[in-house]
Amino acid sequence: MKRRLGTEVFRYCVCGVIVAANVLLFGHFFHVNPTTVALSFLLGVLVVSAFWGLRYAIVLAVLSTLAFNFFFLPPVGTFTISDPQNWMALFAFLVTAILASDLSDRARKAAENATQRRIEVERLYSFSQTLLESENVVQLLNALPRYIVEMFGVREVALLLNNRRDIYRSSPEPGPLGSEYLEMAAGRGEPFSDPAQQIRVMPLRLGMRIVGAMGVVGEISYESLEALGSMVSVAIERAGAIESLTRAEAARESEQLRSALLDAVTHEFRTPLTAIKASVTAMLGSTTLQDPERQELLTVIDEETDRLNRLVGEAAEMARLDAGQVELHLDLHPVGDLIELAREQVKQPLAQREVKIEIAPDLPSVRVDADRIAEALAQLLENASKYSPPDSPITITAASDRDGIAISIADRGAGIDAFELGLIFERFYRGRQQRLRVQGTGMGLAIAKAIVEAHGGTIAVTSQLEHGSVFTITLPATKS
Repeated sequence: MKRRLGTEVFRYCVCGVIVAANVLLFGHFFHVNPTTVALSFLLGVLVVSAFWGLRYAIVLAVLSTLAFNFFFLPPVGTFTISDPQNWMALFAFLVTAILASDLSDRARKAAENATQRRIEVERLYSFSQTLLESENVVQLLNALPRYIVEMFGVREVALLLNNRRDIYRSSPEPGPLGSEYLEMAAGRGEPFSDPAQQIRVMPLRLGMRIVGAMGVVGEISYESLEALGSMVSVAIERAGAIESLTRAEAARESEQLRSALLDAVTHEFRTPLTAIKASVTAMLGSTTLQDPERQELLTVIDEETDRLNRLVGEAAEMARLDAGQVELHLDLHPVGDLIELAREQVKQPLAQREVKIEIAPDLPSVRVDADRIAEALAQLLENASKYSPPDSPITITAASDRDGIAISIADRGAGIDAFELGLIFERFYRGRQQRLRVQGTGMGLAIAKAIVEAHGGTIAVTSQLEHGSVFTITLPATKS
């Protein structure tokens, strides 16, 4: 208040100085006609009006009129005017000065309002962009009051929603914006204001429905507050809809995963269990089995038990990889050693098949977890063996490219449909044409993808129907 009073006193003093300067300039140094003096006074009035407003311009206009009469209109040195025409000139000067001041003040206020509206529109646009970044209702409600305070320069903001108990505030210390104001605006559906405390409360509407109220403490236009209320309502509704959609999508994916898992258990676990059960039943029900027959049944039990163990291991491995609970033991390994380690893991499926290995000379070692990468390669080799004719070869190549070290496994199978290329790395997904002909759970490629990505690499596939597929693992090159 003291600072404002000091500013006003200073500006009034400046008005007096302007009048005194004109009198001194034209009364003692430059002797000009009264018209020039009047225009000089008028120019001062217009300048003051443009920068400080109508109140100071009127004071300056009155002072200028008195000074013009006293120092420049005959008889000089008195407020008496001898010529009646000078009365008309003096009156015209005063009216012109006041009208010009009013017009200048209006233009200044219009420019200030236009600038303020532009700033508010820019802030509203920035605010709308910020609202689009959040898709969580609770997170949005906690952040909204702070956003408004930062962007619009108000002191306090509070939000109340009808379907929530909490009041979301811009600061932990409640100010003059009490909960009763918010509840009153939300209950009545009408805005509320308290000019003395600069409080404005706006009901939040979504169409014809009132969803809550928003209160602001500080200087903000009614139009901006109304726009803010509409944007906040839409943003909250949008975040809620996205949350509901996300939950529905998660439930749908969970149901699909459960169905796929049950399908895998039904088809893959039942086959070895049936073989084991049949072998055990034959051994228990017959006392005349010869040693070769008994040995054959025991071999079946052993193989099918290993198969069951592998299926369970793949499921457990997939769960650990999804949860990020696998610790990688990274070390430098030659690519050739990784390929041989993978071949050893799938030695039985590849026993009767030709495997060609082509490794580029001077290929650098890669920093990987050897067991994990070998497991990923083994999954690709087993996949190639399953989905290609028994008499066709499998080709393994390794070379450098711009992204690192690329290891490719090519088969001459039936190929993959274009629309299935983006799905084959999903858990439990199996090709439509092959799922009934070839046994599998659909976890092998998903495991390989998770292992490679854990190393910071990529896995991709190219395929041509009736000509086969090429799976490529790209591992980051070791920095020298």
